[in-house]
Amino acid sequence: MNFQDTSVVTVIPTKNVGLIKMIYDGKAEEILVPLATFETPLWSSVKRGALVSQKTDGVLVSVSDDGMSRSSILEAENSQLALLCKKWIEEHQVDIANIVLTTSNFAKFKEIRAENVGNVLYIRLSITTGNAAGHNMVTAAMDAVLKLIISQCPYMKYVSISGNFCTDKKASVVNGILGRGKRVSAEMIVSREVCNSVLKTTPEKIVDLNVKKNLIGSILSGGVRTANAHYANILLAMYLATGQDAANIVEASQGITFAEIRNGDLYFSVNMPNIIVGTVGNGKHFDFALRNLEQLRCNPTEEGTAKRLAAIIGTTTLCSELSLMAAQTNQGELMKSHIALERQSK
Repeated sequence: MNFQDTSVVTVIPTKNVGLIKMIYDGKAEEILVPLATFETPLWSSVKRGALVSQKTDGVLVSVSDDGMSRSSILEAENSQLALLCKKWIEEHQVDIANIVLTTSNFAKFKEIRAENVGNVLYIRLSITTGNAAGHNMVTAAMDAVLKLIISQCPYMKYVSISGNFCTDKKASVVNGILGRGKRVSAEMIVSREVCNSVLKTTPEKIVDLNVKKNLIGSILSGGVRTANAHYANILLAMYLATGQDAANIVEASQGITFAEIRNGDLYFSVNMPNIIVGTVGNGKHFDFALRNLEQLRCNPTEEGTAKRLAAIIGTTTLCSELSLMAAQTNQGELMKSHIALERQSK
């Protein structure tokens, strides 16, 4: 075999799991989700969460924000000049927005921020990118914006197109606050009866574990704006199944799980500010990705399907997060199920 051959295909076990009852954009529907993973117990975990959704009003999911960002670095002789450039940027938002429009049929200006460290100026541009994840689109837009800024502020010098203030494929506070990609919240109310019969636990045990594991445990570990059990597992499985850039799970897995008792029942939610996905672009041309996107009714030619895909990922994450949390309230259940399911899959 020629090990330099880039056409070699890596096979990842994939299974359709569901049906999950989802309420999105005012409509209730049932979805079958493709999960590509070597963590095969994940299939059963999502399946149990899906069963819970069927016995409730469903998972209510919303996408409240959308925007891809790129940060760049310019520098001046001194901090006063850097701050002068920052002021120019703040006063010429319309000019910057118009430049963004010239770089793509789908790129639209959202916001631009600048912050200096001495004479070095960090600029963070955010745009909306249609159905594309938008990495290349925002980079092209930033290239054009930098040319405009330097032409109007000739005392500034180019340093780099990427300045880590984006932040791309790294855990950060800025992405948790400002978002990068789609900001998704998914929630479900589970009756005490369903907690007992399907999840084999109680609402109180899940709420208590969420506080002690996801919240306090994450603070103790130094987690960066994150408090969840395993968002990354679902994100990777769905990213691989739908042809996404899987490295984006680094920031996408930042998020907060919240749970409380409501009238004796369990309120459970996942909150994910950085889901970066697209239904067009590199990776989506593979047959398996096209099939899976079609199954999820995420046709790339239809407006808003990238947001829909993010909503489905949030919904699926909730199902798996709830199932795992329930398992961890019962001593020995997690290990027992992993051994049984992983041996069964061999």
